[in-house]
Amino acid sequence: MQDLAAQPAGALAHPRDEIRITKPPFPSSVPTVCCSSRLASSYFLDRSETPGEQAANMVVNKAMVFRQIPEGLPVAGRDLTIETVVDYDGCSPAPAGGVLLQAEYASFDPYMKGRMRPAHIKSNATAFELNKPLFNQCMARVLKSNHPKYQPGDQIIGELPIQQYVSVSGADLDKIQHLENPLGLEDVRVFLGALGMSGLTAYSSFYEIGQPKKGETIFISAASGSVGSMVGQLAKREGLRVIGSVGSDEKLDFIIRELGFDAGFNYKKERPADALKRLAPDGIDIDYENVGGEHLEAALGAMKEHGRVIVCGLISEYNATPGQRYPLYNYSLILRRRLTVRGFVVFDHGFGDKYHAEHQAKVQRWIKDGTFKVVTWECEGIDNAIDGLLALFSGRNFGKAVLKF
Repeated sequence: MQDLAAQPAGALAHPRDEIRITKPPFPSSVPTVCCSSRLASSYFLDRSETPGEQAANMVVNKAMVFRQIPEGLPVAGRDLTIETVVDYDGCSPAPAGGVLLQAEYASFDPYMKGRMRPAHIKSNATAFELNKPLFNQCMARVLKSNHPKYQPGDQIIGELPIQQYVSVSGADLDKIQHLENPLGLEDVRVFLGALGMSGLTAYSSFYEIGQPKKGETIFISAASGSVGSMVGQLAKREGLRVIGSVGSDEKLDFIIRELGFDAGFNYKKERPADALKRLAPDGIDIDYENVGGEHLEAALGAMKEHGRVIVCGLISEYNATPGQRYPLYNYSLILRRRLTVRGFVVFDHGFGDKYHAEHQAKVQRWIKDGTFKVVTWECEGIDNAIDGLLALFSGRNFGKAVLKF
């Protein structure tokens, strides 16, 4: 994959805008949350324009660039920057055997923090490259094509740099594919959330590791997030009692009234251990762990014998220095209560791929018939991309976080 310029220019400031709840432009009973800014122009230039007119109308191409390995939470303007990577005109062709794309949406996910590390440190996801745009799942439109598989106007999805315009070479076409939307779902952002990586993460791990049984009790931390909200709805479909932890009263009201959770608590007002004693006095059978730290400690303390702990994420630990990490003292309960504790990576062979077709078929149908609810937190404008990404680590996002270019 190549971007449209070899060397980015200087960093640009990104404004912070007030977050507001707006009515979504698609049928849904849940809000779309936006932080808005003026979008950059997407018009190409005409060959008939004079050089002066072309220079005056060059299209700006901005990207979110990885400048420095962060110590703890990334700092805007130091570790991450918004930069103009190139200006170009409408005469720019698609690469040989490839396509020229205009980005529409990018997915923001907590695991992206783990990719902001030195390249020599190996992990399940490739480290971001310094002084290059961050990559993640994106949706885009084909503007120009030199490949018969793609035509201008086609909507695609794939692993792309987070920048407004992207040139994909013929050698890298395997990184993108047409967006498959057989039921004609109106809000295509769901393909980055409930029908994307986070949705498959929730679906595959809940069934593969959780092994749910009707009448059991499940506790889900970060329950209003993209993964947690999906696990909760799956659990209700399977007849489980569902308890969720969230970071605000608004989110608590949402998971109970909108998603059908049986109970929940605001961890900023009540300690997880106290809340689980109150809400699950007989214990829990499954812990779906997205937070770690105090939440994991409380869940272990509440687990029944032969319970299952699904370790999906540890977001409370991602930005902590070694001295700030939460000490876990009750891990002996794993042995004494014969617990199954399992982490996973959705891309592992035989894990996510095992459930992919089933996940797509069922969840697309549920979204279409309105029995499955999706909430999207949308950050609008590339200039606000850093603020939108960092919102994941402060709990400001509500549901699946995406960037609208």
